[in-house]
Amino acid sequence: MKNLFIAALLVVGMTSFAQERKARPERAQMEQMTPEQRNQLYLKKMTLELDLNASQQKEMSKVIAEQSNKREARMAERKATKDSSKKQLTADERFAKKNQMLDEQIVMKERMKKILSADQYKKWDDMKGKRHNGMKKRMAYHQNRKPAQMGDRK
Repeated sequence: MKNLFIAALLVVGMTSFAQERKARPERAQMEQMTPEQRNQLYLKKMTLELDLNASQQKEMSKVIAEQSNKREARMAERKATKDSSKKQLTADERFAKKNQMLDEQIVMKERMKKILSADQYKKWDDMKGKRHNGMKKRMAYHQNRKPAQMGDRK
């Protein structure tokens, strides 16, 4: 009886490891959308969630395009510096980058206040906070292999 139980346990264990995993294409292999397509989809998402009118859509498309171009430039710069050397940033360089990033965020908030109504701005700010919190959780999970605390919201 004991041998039969051990054999059954081994069979179940072996078959569970033998299951094929569903093939998921890697990010690099997936067909990437063009920046214009990504911008257009993001604009439509913002339009649906914030109920933007035509003039607001026009202004937002400009803002989204600028942000996309800046992001692409930063990614290219990061890739170039990553390939060239593996050195750590000095404290002054890190301070300058963080300061520049915060300045850009302040400018972005001011632009959004001019484009959106008060209710739309509040909704946009909440969306931004939720997105930031989600990214924070994912980063914490990948760095520490455990989920972030629930109280880490904005």
